[in-house]
Amino acid sequence: MKPKRIELLGVPLDCVDISQALVAVEEMMQDDRPGTVIAVNPEKVIKARKNPWLLAQLREARLLIPDGIGVVMAARLLGLGRMKRVPGSELMPAICEQAARKGYRIFLFGGGPEVNRDAMTVLRRRFPGIQIVGGQHGYLKDEEMPDLIDRINASGAEVLFVALGSPKQELWMKEYLPRLNIKVCQGVGGTFDVLAGRVKRAPAVFRKIHLEWFYRLLYEPRRLLRQTALPRFAAQVLWQFVMG
Repeated sequence: MKPKRIELLGVPLDCVDISQALVAVEEMMQDDRPGTVIAVNPEKVIKARKNPWLLAQLREARLLIPDGIGVVMAARLLGLGRMKRVPGSELMPAICEQAARKGYRIFLFGGGPEVNRDAMTVLRRRFPGIQIVGGQHGYLKDEEMPDLIDRINASGAEVLFVALGSPKQELWMKEYLPRLNIKVCQGVGGTFDVLAGRVKRAPAVFRKIHLEWFYRLLYEPRRLLRQTALPRFAAQVLWQFVMG
């Protein structure tokens, strides 16, 4: 059963919680064509409203998870649907746990060389029996991509995690997904860095009150420019609410 898909400020989003997202991923595993899992947050909504190809990529995605609390609250305020936040950094390990139980083969693409290697090590330790059939850091030139595609296909991977940051990872999926024999491709942003211990997630108390973004801003001030999307998103949501 496909999740309910809504339009938030003209940008698509699926009404799911993490359990429903995993069910959707499992259904994708049974399909004949590869599907993408993309996280949607206020920053990506603002980008997609200005970027036609990114918006088109979101529309083509099989699963659009509500990664930011901002999109969850906006959907409720506008009466579009109810959902729970599904952080991509939590969905990826959940998919890995599912893969370890069911024998799905995984490939990790992205991050620096050490980050990619350490992320694989952590996943193998956390999920005994997981089949990680390959990995590749993200510092490749365009002319090296055909070889990477061949390696992914030769590995027999069914699940591909792409950690190139947004919107680069969405652009990569748009260009190369048709050439891949995988079932599921999730864009995971900086999740490899979290797994490898290079970036710490916010303490549980910050996550519980939905202020993980604020914690990251305190410890990564360079994110301030990106966070300017938040007030613009809030203003546009409020304007739509007022205008009905």
